[in-house]
Amino acid sequence: MWLEGKHILLTGATRGIGRALATQLIKDGATVIAVARDAEALAELAWELGPQLLPHTCDLQNLKDREELIDKIKSAAKPLDGVINNAGIQFEADYMVAGRNDLARDIATEIDINLVAPLHLCASLATHLAQRPEGFIVNVTSGLALFPKQTAPIYCATKAGLRSFTTALRYQAEQLAPNMLVCDCIMTLVATDMTQGRGSGKISPKNAAQQLLQGLKRGSDEIWIGKTRALRWINRLSPKLAAKILRG
Repeated sequence: MWLEGKHILLTGATRGIGRALATQLIKDGATVIAVARDAEALAELAWELGPQLLPHTCDLQNLKDREELIDKIKSAAKPLDGVINNAGIQFEADYMVAGRNDLARDIATEIDINLVAPLHLCASLATHLAQRPEGFIVNVTSGLALFPKQTAPIYCATKAGLRSFTTALRYQAEQLAPNMLVCDCIMTLVATDMTQGRGSGKISPKNAAQQLLQGLKRGSDEIWIGKTRALRWINRLSPKLAAKILRG
């Protein structure tokens, strides 16, 4: 797959993996519709990357914001070629410890951003993308979708849900839109603000972005990033060992 000339929607575009993806996509000749909550950060990114970066301020947790984004994309003069659902958030929580007043709010935030928003974007834009010669959807999940860690139950559940949805959507596309790629990117631990102080052996956002785009260019329906490639084989040989490695 060629990325040059394509219009691509990218969520979580101003930080971490998203910022690295935006930079690399533009180097490859794509136009990036960059989605994030922070208007100032989007403006800075647009100044840095130039006119191929089209900023769009959107709180993905907000239904009205998502609907406005979807309407704008569908009515644009230039049709959309692809979506990369990269935005994510993670709260660590021990539900065996009582006394948290923000429990429901945090759970809703993780589910809305990590699961509801990408499902909404995929479901709303799938038929639009199916009309493109090389339409695609990439949903960024995690090795934790396969084997959860004990400190982030909701995050792991959202990534497992997104992985399951992506597989089911791929089955639909294979029957009704074989020209459209529906891809699950199984992300490893990356050195971002979200993972600060957590884990070791992280790869850089630039490395993660490069591996994702290499897989996209190959037309892969699953892209295993970094150490998740080894995890895939460990899981086949010993699921108990794979679960132990990620339990944390």
